Amino acid sequence: MAALALLIVAAFLANVMLGRTYYPLPDVVRVALGQDVPGASFAVGRLRLPRAVLAVLAGACFGFGGVTFQTMLRNPLASPDLIGITAGASAAAAFAIVTVGLSGTSVSLVAIVASLAVALLIYVLSFKDGVHGTRLVLIGIGIAAMCVSITDYVLSRASQWDMQETLRWLSGSLNGVSWTEALPTLGALVVLAPVLLTQARNLNLLQLGDDAASALGVSVERTRLTVILAAVGLIAFATAATGPIAFVAFLAGPIAARLVGPGGSLLVPAALVGALLVLVADYFGQYAFDTRLPVGVVTGVLGAPYLVYLIVRSNRVGGSL
Repeated sequence: MAALALLIVAAFLANVMLGRTYYPLPDVVRVALGQDVPGASFAVGRLRLPRAVLAVLAGACFGFGGVTFQTMLRNPLASPDLIGITAGASAAAAFAIVTVGLSGTSVSLVAIVASLAVALLIYVLSFKDGVHGTRLVLIGIGIAAMCVSITDYVLSRASQWDMQETLRWLSGSLNGVSWTEALPTLGALVVLAPVLLTQARNLNLLQLGDDAASALGVSVERTRLTVILAAVGLIAFATAATGPIAFVAFLAGPIAARLVGPGGSLLVPAALVGALLVLVADYFGQYAFDTRLPVGVVTGVLGAPYLVYLIVRSNRVGGSL
C-alpha cells in the first residue's frame, strides 16, 4: 500500500507538472497555496489541479465500490460496471440531456438518483430468502442491458449538439472539470468510505457464506444493505462527476488482490489502485496519442481484455470464477 501511495503521488505530480508545457514543482506548490503565478495559475490552478484531484477521488470511489460488490458476492463479475448501476446512471443522464434539456449539476443529480434507484431495484428483484450472488449478477446484467437499450434509443433521437454532449458524458471524461465537480465527490468519499471501512471485517466474513457469517455474529442482511448503500453512493457520486469511467471498478479489486495477497481487507488497496488507474489512464489519454482521448476510452481498452480472460478462465475450469 505504501508503494501504491508513492505511485499515486508520482502520477499526480506528472499530471500537474508535465504536459504541453512544463511547470516546476515550486510553481505548482505556490499555485496550490493560492499565490498568483503567471501562466501557471490558469494552466495548473484551473485546468490540471482540479482534474488530477478529481481523478484521485473518482478512482478511489470506483475502487471502493467495485471491490465491495466483488467481495460481498464472491464473484469478480459483480462489478457496478457489469450489473447495471453505472448503466442506469448513463441512461438517466442521456435522458436528462436529450429529452429534458438539463445540463451540469442537474444531470449529475439525476445520475445519482438513478444509480440508487437501479441498485434498489436489483436488490429487491434478487432477494429471495436473502440475496444470492449469482442471482444478483444475472438480474443486474439484465437490468444493464435494458438501460443500454434506453440509452441507445435516446441517442437515436438526439440532435447533433445533444449527441455530442451526451457522448462526452457517456465516455467517462475529465475534460473541463472544475472544483465544482470535485467537492461533492470528496464529500461522498469522506462520509461513505468510513462506513465501508467499519464494515470491513463483516464484509470479509460474508465470503464464507451467509450461514457461516451469521454463526460468527454477523447480521448478514443488515451488513449487506449497509455496504450496498455506501458502495452505490460512492459509485453514484463518482459517475455523476466524471461519467462512467469504464472498468475501473471492475479492475481495481483483482489488481489489489494480486498485489497485497490474501488475508486482509482489500478496500483501501482497491481504492489506491483505482486512483492510480484513473490518473495514469487520463495522462496517457491526454498526451500519448495524436488526439486527446477521454479517460474512459483508455480504461476500456485496459479492462476489456481482462473481462475476456476472466470469462475464458471461467469456462476452462467449469464455470467457477
